[in-house]
Amino acid sequence: MLAIKAVLLDLDGTLLDTVLDLHAAANGMLTDLGRPSVAIEEIRAYVGRGIPNLVKRVLASKLEAADDPAPPPDDALTSFKKHYAHFNGRAAQPFPGVVAGLDALKAMGLPLGVITNKAQAFTIPLLERTGLAPYMSVTVSGDQLPKPKPDPMPVVWACGRMNVSPADTLLIGDSVHDFKAGKAAGCKVFLVPYGYNEGQDVQGLAADAIVESILAATALIQHERIRI
Repeated sequence: MLAIKAVLLDLDGTLLDTVLDLHAAANGMLTDLGRPSVAIEEIRAYVGRGIPNLVKRVLASKLEAADDPAPPPDDALTSFKKHYAHFNGRAAQPFPGVVAGLDALKAMGLPLGVITNKAQAFTIPLLERTGLAPYMSVTVSGDQLPKPKPDPMPVVWACGRMNVSPADTLLIGDSVHDFKAGKAAGCKVFLVPYGYNEGQDVQGLAADAIVESILAATALIQHERIRI
């Protein structure tokens, strides 16, 4: 049974479709560098491990570039951040069922939090511009702690801020990084199938549930809370 006392949510690919903003920033960077633009489908596959890794993937045109421990070139990273500061939140939209789902979770009295690998400088403005900030009692960005997802550190830290045990917390995400972070922390994990899991199907991950939307997740939580 899901004795859930709090819910943590991933941001890009789970709550918000941000690929248009990221695509615009990536192509702005490439123009600055005198390089050809990249297709939006490539950006969709590259999202999930923070901006430095996204920049490395865009420059190399391959996912594996994120496994290189070397940082991206300073000029490329600076350019991307400049363009993303401009585009961040301009085209991003909540996925279907997100707002209704968040409303339902709040109505259940559950504290909510965001855990993202996006830098804090972009996370807070994005939540504010899309109207999601008021729902969240805690926000953990990718550069806020020593280790981002898939390490469990941000999940455990967020649970501490909400005064709940990870065992009583549900993490909802869209990727293997969310799955690994949530499970390593001891949370229940739901995954949505529509996000940015580096081009892979989340059906292959042993999540506690695959839910079609955040609203669909609330129905499962409510059902189990009634049973308990």
